[in-house]
Amino acid sequence: MTTRVAVTGAAGRMGRMLMETVLDSDRGMVLAAAIERSGSTLAGVDVGELLGRGPCQVLLVTDLGLVVNDIDVLIDFTTPETTLANAALCAAHGVAMVVGTTGFTDEQEQLLADQCQRMAMCKASNFSTGVNLAFTLLAQAARVLGDDVDIEIVEAHHRHKVDAPSGTALSMGKVVADALGRDLGQVAVYGREGQTGARDRQTIGFATIRAGDVVGDHTVIFAGDGERLEITHKASSRLAFARGAVRAALWVAQQQPGAYSMQDVLGFNQQ
Repeated sequence: MTTRVAVTGAAGRMGRMLMETVLDSDRGMVLAAAIERSGSTLAGVDVGELLGRGPCQVLLVTDLGLVVNDIDVLIDFTTPETTLANAALCAAHGVAMVVGTTGFTDEQEQLLADQCQRMAMCKASNFSTGVNLAFTLLAQAARVLGDDVDIEIVEAHHRHKVDAPSGTALSMGKVVADALGRDLGQVAVYGREGQTGARDRQTIGFATIRAGDVVGDHTVIFAGDGERLEITHKASSRLAFARGAVRAALWVAQQQPGAYSMQDVLGFNQQ
């Protein structure tokens, strides 16, 4: 069976990479639709022309409602407000979703989770296979090193990223905090300035860099007396995220309604 994939935010950097990945795939999928924001001047443009390749007979539209009955799964890397609206529509039509949007408030997270009663949704802060493997390694490192180390998370992204810390950095922090039995909301420290006093070992620090065209670098530091362990992931291309998201789209389109993660797609939660 061929899986019909739609990409929203299609004209953006990530959207274009996602569409390229679907079009170049030989894994039983087709690009069935491409959606951009209302009022986009690219409405009606053939996606193939947008990507600098031959026509592919998929025209960019500005309303998900026009194509929702023609797709099996929607890949959404947009904004919290747009993703919430798309989720409501997809849930009403039984269309699965892959969500890579970050920056949701707690209330928005709950609204999104509520839609999973009617649809299958794979949501992740990062769809890279390497990052998701890093989550597993971080949990193991935290359990082994325990309370004998100070833990700091450093992340760097391009100048255009609008939220900080990154969703991936926050996910890494939560993985570590959960492994140590801590509440990240209580122990996270987001930047330091002035006379901060001695460091509380229970805290998990976050440092954010925004510069240039950095795709995404994340390092978690476990610093003890006499030694330091660093677990680092560096993305050199958005292709790593796109390939993971497309892999998730194929998988989640076959699932029953519910909330899933990239850990489920990769089978890590079955171990």
